[in-house]
Amino acid sequence: MRLQSVNIGGIHTPNNVFLAPLAGYTNYPFRKLCLSYGAGLAFSEMVSAKGLHYGSENTKELLYTGEGEPIKAVQIFGNDPAILQEACESEHLAPFDIVDINMGCPMPKIYNNGEGSALLSDPVLAAKIVSACKRSGKRISVKMRIGLTPDKIIAAEFAKRLEGAGADMVTVHGRTKDKIYNGEPDYAAIAKVKRAVQIPVIANGGIFSRSDAKLMLKNTGADGVMVARAAMYNPQIFCEITGMVGENKKDMILRQLADTQALYEERFVTVYMRKMVAFYLKGEKGVASWREKLFACQSPEEIKERVEEIFSYPDL
Repeated sequence: MRLQSVNIGGIHTPNNVFLAPLAGYTNYPFRKLCLSYGAGLAFSEMVSAKGLHYGSENTKELLYTGEGEPIKAVQIFGNDPAILQEACESEHLAPFDIVDINMGCPMPKIYNNGEGSALLSDPVLAAKIVSACKRSGKRISVKMRIGLTPDKIIAAEFAKRLEGAGADMVTVHGRTKDKIYNGEPDYAAIAKVKRAVQIPVIANGGIFSRSDAKLMLKNTGADGVMVARAAMYNPQIFCEITGMVGENKKDMILRQLADTQALYEERFVTVYMRKMVAFYLKGEKGVASWREKLFACQSPEEIKERVEEIFSYPDL
């Protein structure tokens, strides 16, 4: 596939293969890992604007960034333009170059609160949100779906309205809200968005390989692709798509473990890295017994010992 820079309101990315915001996963060490493997941009997991407004310490913890991110991008969610603007203007988001507004999350907890994909049913409010956030001076992007249900595909009209409100980029997940993460992405709906706006359009959904990325760009004409769940199982998918040389899986895991340990308390590191290593081992021979041993680990040191043991087998 053709790699190219994406111009997001004057910020030029190294390439057009991005890491999606993934709740519970895309913390700073993971973003740093994916960027080292060739991702052109990496978004934080989604952060509640209301959480920042009310001073939630757990919310603030999601915002750590560092030198490993040359371009810093955060995703926030909410449905109150004033509170979202306040978040964009706050000291908490000051380090970030790009603020992405979530208008695509299909999860009931978010949707039933009038946030995420619920905003697809209120384009006027969605535009007000973008306009308010744009007044902060930040580059503003929006991650959206193509509609709520297959009989109500509104992506092109919705994106056009967001562009008019000041959005610098839109990322389009090619499924409707009711599909969650099931089924093939609707290439035609994404292509229609691309024809409707002048700002960059990033295509998302169903990208698990270089061939998937190439097909997505070919069928949509989008300016780039965003990788989501595939990165959870294999961060080196960015190497595959961009042509970079990767590293062996053991070294990758130990590097992520060390970076995570440097930032977080022991219990979080243990629970998080048990989960991540289990993802990385999916499909390997003997994975069931290894997973059992892995989830018995009670400290980062035990995880490191288990990883050393697992990768001592020649088949890996």
